[in-house]
Amino acid sequence: MYKITAKQYLNPLICKITLREPEIAQKAKPGQFVVIRIDEKGERIPLTIFDTDKANGTITIIFQKAGTTTAKLYESSAGSELKDVAGPLGKPTRIEKFGKVLCVGGGVGAAEIYPGAKALKAAGNEVTVIIGSRTKELLILERELKEASDKLHVATDDGSYGKKGFVTDIIKDLLSKGEKFDIAFVVGPVMMMKAVSDLTRQYNTKTIASLNSNMVDATGMCGTCRVTVGGEVKFACVDGPEFDGHLVDFKELAERNNRFLKQEHESFELFKHKCKLDGCKK
Repeated sequence: MYKITAKQYLNPLICKITLREPEIAQKAKPGQFVVIRIDEKGERIPLTIFDTDKANGTITIIFQKAGTTTAKLYESSAGSELKDVAGPLGKPTRIEKFGKVLCVGGGVGAAEIYPGAKALKAAGNEVTVIIGSRTKELLILERELKEASDKLHVATDDGSYGKKGFVTDIIKDLLSKGEKFDIAFVVGPVMMMKAVSDLTRQYNTKTIASLNSNMVDATGMCGTCRVTVGGEVKFACVDGPEFDGHLVDFKELAERNNRFLKQEHESFELFKHKCKLDGCKK
């Protein structure tokens, strides 16, 4: 069993937990993830490693309550235990001195872009970060990402904070005014990553997208996370999760991610009903 040593609610949908995982903490690199299972009957879900503390042997993950498993995790408390935690998995982010780097995070993607932005700045790059959310209330990690970058831009859909609009609006403003980037990294909802990749393609800016494919075993055996990149079949768990955004078939990715929506909805509704009867904490 794997113990949750600390927990913090970042907003009504997003939560941060710290797990005692000495081996993963020693080996994990930016861009990698873990697969967790809450209990014996629980599904396996991938979650990006937000941060590590090698000295204390802990890893921190940030996730959004979106379905039954993440909702159960959201309701857990410090001191409770998870059945399984496997990792670090996936190929790490390529960290080197590129020059001027753009890092874009949408929603909870801000947590996934953080370790890469931090490492890229430490490698001597000039890092510009753009983060976006639906509202100010749902924005996360502004302070942390400001420290991990040279420039930080914020967008909210409703204009309650930062620039009103989407992250692509800020990117378009920067690029149209002559700003140039040697490489861009993007993490977020599928259609947001597609929109960013479509935009940067127009300016010949190489773009790396971290794909959020459905996964089961995360070892390349089940094929659930397969994606098409440049006309070739890849497995996000072992070949990725990061790929050239200009080559990813985002339409296929979105369709595959929606395959189990009916079952996910039914499961989540049952959980919420039980939660209402039992009286969930939050």
